[in-house]
Amino acid sequence: MPKPRKSLISLEATAYYHCVSRCVRRAFLCGEDHQTGRSFEHRRGWIEDRLLELGQVFAIEVCGYAVMQNHTHGVLHIDQDLADSWSTREVIERWHHLFAGTALSQRHLRGDELLEAEHQRLAEEAETWRERLSSVSWFMRCLNERIARLANEEDACTGRFWEGRFKSQALLDDQAVIACMAYVDLNPVRAGIAETPEDSDHTSIQRRIRALQAAVEPEGARAQQTPEPEAPLQPLELLPFAGGERQDGPKGLPFHLPDYLELVNWTGQAVRDDKRGAISQDLPPILERLGIDGQAWLRLATQFESSFSTWVGKAEHVHSTCRRLGHRQARGISACRLLFPS
Repeated sequence: MPKPRKSLISLEATAYYHCVSRCVRRAFLCGEDHQTGRSFEHRRGWIEDRLLELGQVFAIEVCGYAVMQNHTHGVLHIDQDLADSWSTREVIERWHHLFAGTALSQRHLRGDELLEAEHQRLAEEAETWRERLSSVSWFMRCLNERIARLANEEDACTGRFWEGRFKSQALLDDQAVIACMAYVDLNPVRAGIAETPEDSDHTSIQRRIRALQAAVEPEGARAQQTPEPEAPLQPLELLPFAGGERQDGPKGLPFHLPDYLELVNWTGQAVRDDKRGAISQDLPPILERLGIDGQAWLRLATQFESSFSTWVGKAEHVHSTCRRLGHRQARGISACRLLFPS
């Protein structure tokens, strides 16, 4: 019997989630229609823009994404501390960025004087919205509903655009997070629609590489342009790589950006190699630190979604999560033991 979504997405388990949405019948509703020759590539830009916009409104940060022609991947991080830090007014303003709110919240933002009972009612509404603004389900709802409406309006039709609710995988530890991010970023390379990560349109890896290139642009080239503020090394729309340990280091992904770029580049070359299974002996150092061998890593980078079910990580982490959330079985546990050795 399927488990309710609230038992699959829980901050008690992890703050990191891999979410996948597929177009109905896996049709190329964001690519090129081979029957008519009509291109819908621009819809990939819609999805990317909306995804990054929501990351600035919700207490959910985008770690990685890949917008393909018939499906979308997103790696999301729930920042509950950020949601708890918002004032009631900030919660209302963020909610109004997405929805009309209520007559009471609209009056509050206009500066109208409210009665004590109205203030109490408004505070209750704001707490409900605060919870929704840190919910992966509401994040994906706001993403998918907007795109479906725009596509149906463009096609002058009604009906489903997405095949159903999104699929989610909980990423229980650092190994699972970085493996999932690499899998997502390399989607276009695996599909053969891009040669290199930097050529992979509508992906987080391309956005990170371009931000880095802009930040280290030669001084001479920059001097010929209109002076602008220094470009950040990492895109502001994405959760940055902070390096170090998650507990002690700054807010962000607990890896170094150069290590991750090296890992993705090495993996992309191995994935494109015609001799499947042939792995260079020069493994990226980050794999040794993560305790993952080359063969296991290539399987993670090419079969991540199909290898695991709801939870991804070391076997002991999966078992403890199942017990804590009341699940009897842990599907995909054999893959966890094989690919994430303790």
